[in-house]
Amino acid sequence: MNTQKNILVAPLNWGLGHATRCIPLIYALLEDGFTVILGSDGSALQLLQKEFPQLKSIVLPSYDIKYAKNGKSFKWKMLLRSPKVLKAVRKEREQLKLLVKNGEVDGVLSDNRLGLYHADIPTVFMTHQLQVLSGKTTRLTSALHRNYIRKFNECWVPDFGGELNLTGKLGHPKNFDIPVNYIGPLSRLEKVETETYYDIMVLLSGPEPQRTELEEILFHELKHYNGQVLFVRGVVEAEQQITRKGQVKIVNFMESQDLQAAICASDLVISRSGYTTIMDLLKLGKKAFFIPTPGQTEQEYLARRLEGKGIIPFAEQERFRLKDLSKAKLYKGFDNLVPAYHVDNGLFRELFGLFKSERKLRTHSKVAFNINLFVMGLNNMFDDRKTQS
Repeated sequence: MNTQKNILVAPLNWGLGHATRCIPLIYALLEDGFTVILGSDGSALQLLQKEFPQLKSIVLPSYDIKYAKNGKSFKWKMLLRSPKVLKAVRKEREQLKLLVKNGEVDGVLSDNRLGLYHADIPTVFMTHQLQVLSGKTTRLTSALHRNYIRKFNECWVPDFGGELNLTGKLGHPKNFDIPVNYIGPLSRLEKVETETYYDIMVLLSGPEPQRTELEEILFHELKHYNGQVLFVRGVVEAEQQITRKGQVKIVNFMESQDLQAAICASDLVISRSGYTTIMDLLKLGKKAFFIPTPGQTEQEYLARRLEGKGIIPFAEQERFRLKDLSKAKLYKGFDNLVPAYHVDNGLFRELFGLFKSERKLRTHSKVAFNINLFVMGLNNMFDDRKTQS
């Protein structure tokens, strides 16, 4: 009789970040003897299928998230699309019920997919946004988000749990009434010692049309640049394609090992200020320049927070010019830090005890994990007593 537990790992298809930060958890689940089933849609599922071609995968309903061409309209476009998102949430919930009924799934790790909870199996909701920033509607959007989180057995936040943390008020709101497990930052990448080959690496991802908007702006600006540039477009396709435009090497996508080597060989990374990218750059100890997605309040907040702490500068997309990159020299970046965390398989085994029925199945987990993973330098970087978040 097969006693292995089948765990559905299901990231939201919103850019590639939700999928990539699930990769270390998938490896840890496999190492701990679980059978992992991949679940998502679009480019997020394609990326995981390329990373784990041996694993079974399931196509889940698409939330079909698209950005507004004008960043100021982002919130209203999301509001107009909410009926379609809620329909997808209901459909994935029905799909999970059928999978559980047929004995195909014994537990769920959902990265921001709202409908993957079930009364008969342990389910985990992973997010770095316990507070969903949306301007004047923040209280409403955060309350709606909490309503879904409560339906899961546990909530995991990939960040440090104390005052010194990466997410600020996103992952550490005041008066949050749902117990959470702070599991430490997650990255699929490892720092490797290598010579610097690229002066600039562009790392794009995210929904259209804003991904293409930034791609066009950067191509226009970089045509005046004399150094070596690696441009990763963040478009996951069946085959990797490599082309050149002068000094710019263009790649449609990179799998983990190649991406890791490329970032380590780059002097400066230009990217969105998405949280998964921040975790990767911290792990690899890199300098960066951020261009947050217009209208995406979370990325704008994280970019302002890191610039305010003197770590990484940023520019608004429509105002970015090549000369802005000179500011990066004035910021400390992550390059003087030893990686600030180490994947603790013992911690993961304790977390995964939920799926083995080693911890009582309940609506809210009150298990607290002590992650003593800070390194020299983090006190000054993330000391909120010196710099207002």
